[in-house]
Amino acid sequence: QVQLVESGGGLVQPGGSLRLSCAASGFVFSKYIMRWVRQAPGKELEWVAQITGPGRTTYNEPVKGRFTISRDNAKNTVYLQMDNLQPEDTAMYICANTIGRGQGTQVTVSS
Repeated sequence: QVQLVESGGGLVQPGGSLRLSCAASGFVFSKYIMRWVRQAPGKELEWVAQITGPGRTTYNEPVKGRFTISRDNAKNTVYLQMDNLQPEDTAMYICANTIGRGQGTQVTVSS
C-alpha cells in the first residue's frame, strides 16, 4: 500500500533552516507529482510546493525564494529545504500526492 513517511521537523529559531524528508513506498515514485502541504493550528491546509517526476518545481508565494523542493527518484524520497524560517511557517508539514498522504512532521519556529 501507499506509504509516505515524513521526518526532519523540529524547533528552530527565526532565520534558521530545516530539511524535511519524505520516504515513499508502495507505488512507482518517479511517475507521481509530489507535494508538500502544511497546516497551522486553527488554519486550513495550505499548499507549499510541488515537484514533477522529472523535477519541475512550483512554489506558493509565501515560501518562494526561501524553500526548495527536490527529489531523488532512486531513493523514492522527496525533500523540502527550508531557509530563513519565520514564525508564520510554524505548522505540521505533510507530504502528499494524488493517492496518499503522510502523517506529517511538526515544524515550530520560535525564539
